Amino acid sequence: MGKGEDTSKKTSTAPVEKIDKAEKKQPVVNELEKKKLAFITRTIWSLVMIGSFLVLVLSGHLPLIALVIVFQVLVFKEIIALTSEPARDKNLPYNKSLNWYFLISTVYFLDGESIFVFLQDIDMSTPSMMFMYRNHKLIAYTLYLAGFILFVYTLKKGFYKFQLAQLCATHMTLLIVVFQSHLIIDNIFNGIIWFLLPAALVIVNDIFAYLCGITFGRTQLIAISPKKTVEGFIGAWICTSFAAVLFTYILSQSDYLTCPATQLRTTIYDYPHCEPNPVFIPQLYQLPTNLAEQIGTDVIIFKPIYFHAIILATFASLIAPFGGFFASGVKRAFGIKDFGDTIPGHGGITDRFDCQFLMGSFSYLYYQTFIAASNITLGKILQMAVFHLTQDQIVHLTKALLKYLGSTGAIEQDKIDKIYDLLN
Repeated sequence: MGKGEDTSKKTSTAPVEKIDKAEKKQPVVNELEKKKLAFITRTIWSLVMIGSFLVLVLSGHLPLIALVIVFQVLVFKEIIALTSEPARDKNLPYNKSLNWYFLISTVYFLDGESIFVFLQDIDMSTPSMMFMYRNHKLIAYTLYLAGFILFVYTLKKGFYKFQLAQLCATHMTLLIVVFQSHLIIDNIFNGIIWFLLPAALVIVNDIFAYLCGITFGRTQLIAISPKKTVEGFIGAWICTSFAAVLFTYILSQSDYLTCPATQLRTTIYDYPHCEPNPVFIPQLYQLPTNLAEQIGTDVIIFKPIYFHAIILATFASLIAPFGGFFASGVKRAFGIKDFGDTIPGHGGITDRFDCQFLMGSFSYLYYQTFIAASNITLGKILQMAVFHLTQDQIVHLTKALLKYLGSTGAIEQDKIDKIYDLLN
């Protein structure tokens, strides 16, 4: 019986061992399928985003500005959501409403004046619109004061420190997200290329950082993002610099992309032309004597925009990624994997565009410092004429311009006389 008992035990445990092994293997198969499905989803939505972005680029300045505003609102929503849940738990009144109020008043302060200027060709002659433009800063400041007073009024005993931390988090988000989005919108006004090129360089750098990292990566770059490597960081910089020259060569061929905006209603089929900025014109450069002797020529000719593009690529590769590292730190602080699930396979808007805000602000400052030919544009001249002169002064200015055009022969004198009669 002893032998029989032993045999029965062996035969009874064998199937259990097989089942245990099968159960251990099953999750591996499911995990592989899960990763495969996630990769497919991520790829499909990446193509959808790229296609949609190209359509918006071809649709003109206004859709691109609307895109930036939508993104800044969604990013603001995702970041504020991290702190709004504790506020609900503490039953704090008006906390969420105040966050959105500060967002609206900040957007109005930063972008309202620019939008007014470019809407003047649609309907800027109404008294209410004129009043809002002329008193824009005072109105914006009044709106902010109203929000500040409401915040102080809603301070609740026992939660002062928490509410003040909430206010600081809101203002920090406004500074990092909304203010830098305002600079990105200004980049669009300066010319679509100053929005499109920096954005494309960040995307290219992210792709090559991944490819170079999995191919050559050995040395960890930063503790907050363990998968980032020094080899991937440097390799992406080199590849992004080459991509910058290629992109610049393609994008700089089009007036649609390089000309500053004089109106918002533009498309790839209907847009104003302009005198090109000097950075888009080939220029002659004298080489040092030693270098000239080695290559056999003492001068070279190229567009300065290529040099500027490499500077932008360097920032996109070496500095802009720290915007992503900062976002990683925020996620680790709050114990979350992604900021949201807005984009299937990619997480939230913040997860995809955390580096774009830093890149956009640098592009604006770099453009204003080294590239902008003049701060006086046709739009600003029209702005001063329409909003800062009385009707009689505008009529007088119009007559003076007509007189000048008549003296130069641009308009025939009899036509000028007819216009004079209409003005009188």
